[in-house]
Amino acid sequence: MIEIDSLAAEIGFWNDQNRAKTLSQEREELDREIHEWETLTKDTRELLDLQNIASTENDTATLHDIEKQFAGIKKRYEKVELLLFFRGDYDHRNAYLTIHAGSGGTDAQDWAEILERMFMRFAEKMKWQTEVLEEQRGKEAGIKRVMVHVSGRYAYGMLKAEAGVHRLVRISPFDAEKMRHTSFALVEVVPEFEEVDDVVIDEKDLRIDTFMSSGHGGQSVNTTYSAVRIVHIPTNITVTCQNERSQQQNKETAMKILKSKLHVIAVQTQQKEKQDLRGEFKSAEWGNQIRSYVLHPYTMVKDHRTKFETQDTQSVLDGDLLPFIEHYLRTSAAS
Repeated sequence: MIEIDSLAAEIGFWNDQNRAKTLSQEREELDREIHEWETLTKDTRELLDLQNIASTENDTATLHDIEKQFAGIKKRYEKVELLLFFRGDYDHRNAYLTIHAGSGGTDAQDWAEILERMFMRFAEKMKWQTEVLEEQRGKEAGIKRVMVHVSGRYAYGMLKAEAGVHRLVRISPFDAEKMRHTSFALVEVVPEFEEVDDVVIDEKDLRIDTFMSSGHGGQSVNTTYSAVRIVHIPTNITVTCQNERSQQQNKETAMKILKSKLHVIAVQTQQKEKQDLRGEFKSAEWGNQIRSYVLHPYTMVKDHRTKFETQDTQSVLDGDLLPFIEHYLRTSAAS
């Protein structure tokens, strides 16, 4: 925080609006974290003092009330304690979250869109900002693929727990016979890097295509060739961006995402710890799921890595992901 204050005091700090806004937001979030720790410490000490007095006076009623207050203190502590698990180099960064519909046809595409809504709701609960960078709609329903930029403190640190294959079991709304179907979707999470100086891309290794944007955007978004698709031939990584009005802006954003992905791959190769950053790639099909969402014949959401589960499937699909993320972070820290 001292470093941010020092930068903010420099002449020309606000010349770069995006950088200044990001640093100012980070400082506000740090202020809130520090205030919560200080308040928690103060409330705990005061409660301990009251407990000592009540114990001395053998005030049973007051001791019972203090016990309830301690339960509330414990919940608050567990919430801020989660911040201690964000020790990764990139945990504090924004994130690019991509959802790919897997095997399962229209059901899988619908499932991918349900997941998009779930993550959007979670981001809203976390007071993060989201922006759809690219979206490929399915022919009948749902989405084939969507990429979302998530801005907020610890966005990557939390969302990395969601990287992997998500499996859905339900009665298909697209099956006239109302049969039970299993669908899969792959979630990929990559940290955002403002500048990646160590990634040098040879223009000869790129194939750049332009096309008419079909997703979100302003006026004339569907009438100009503003959307950009970049394929990095050596790795076969494809990045598409179509949310900006101009082709140049979309190209710059796509290049930034490509460099972030290549940087992650370089770190993974160097450290040989694939799960720490992006999650080891697995195809979206049978046997590779990290989490199952069962809506029929019973209701349950179960994480296969931590064994944490709940029967309140609707809350989870409405964005209540924090319990799953907490268990993942605690399990990862213990291993």
